Amino acid sequence: MKLTILGCHSATPRWDANPTAQVLSVKGHLFLIDCGEGTQIQLRRFKVKFVRIKHIFISHLHGDHFFGLVGLISTFRLLGREAELHIYGPKGIKEAITLQLKLSNSWTNYPLLFHELNSKEPVLLYEDDKITVTTIPLDHRVYTNGFLFQEKPGQRILNIDKAKELKVEMSYFRKIKEGEDGVTEDGKVIPNDQITLPPEPAKSYAFCSDTAYFPQIVPQIKKVSTLYHEATFLEEHHQLAVKTRHSTAKEAASIAKEAQVGKLILGHYSGRYANTEPFQLEAQEIFESVALAEDGASFEI
Repeated sequence: MKLTILGCHSATPRWDANPTAQVLSVKGHLFLIDCGEGTQIQLRRFKVKFVRIKHIFISHLHGDHFFGLVGLISTFRLLGREAELHIYGPKGIKEAITLQLKLSNSWTNYPLLFHELNSKEPVLLYEDDKITVTTIPLDHRVYTNGFLFQEKPGQRILNIDKAKELKVEMSYFRKIKEGEDGVTEDGKVIPNDQITLPPEPAKSYAFCSDTAYFPQIVPQIKKVSTLYHEATFLEEHHQLAVKTRHSTAKEAASIAKEAQVGKLILGHYSGRYANTEPFQLEAQEIFESVALAEDGASFEI
């Protein structure tokens, strides 16, 4: 998994601070997560191939998280896109986008498929043989979801040296990777666990967009590899976090600690702060492994 931050700031965009958008590369997929203003410019800036984006996940219908979507959809049309584009977001997103396309007479020449959400329970949005994507219901001023991306366990790794030592027939090697036992040249069955190694640990990424402190999500994100959690305010402005249903850096760290995640990435900083370093310092008082999102930053998960 590789995460690229296209934008990680809240409210209005600035020349040096883009609103929320991320790209997650995992198992051959390139998922776009939120699409604030300027997202397509950031995609070009960081050389992300538009054609690879087939699934877009929108957390909620506040402008700094989806105002860039109609522009990106229109650009896909101008580029002659033919592949389907799936958009997952709150109920109302289809109306918001299609009205703009209708009034500008800019209907897409490719299939545009909306998957509208209104459940307050986790919903499986996407699944194939390598990955699942599930909603994480959050607590904000409007209906909001985060998203949990989970790799499925891979195949066991063939221990070729051990298999050769035990004289396992090479014709069984592929089946052994799929979990079957091996058979030697003289017909002896060798248990799978004697000639294989465990697969690489499955990785997971939880994106928690705008939300108040909401410990109810902890069971769902327990022990994820990496958690991105909004941290709009520092603790000195905790009253603003409560009022606007956002989180502080310390609250995000508390969620990370309770969920026993591998790493915490903070983002969605309020524009009132000229320096983001205090966010990391405050969070590390509670949870040690903290990184700061910044436009253009990449994280290997």
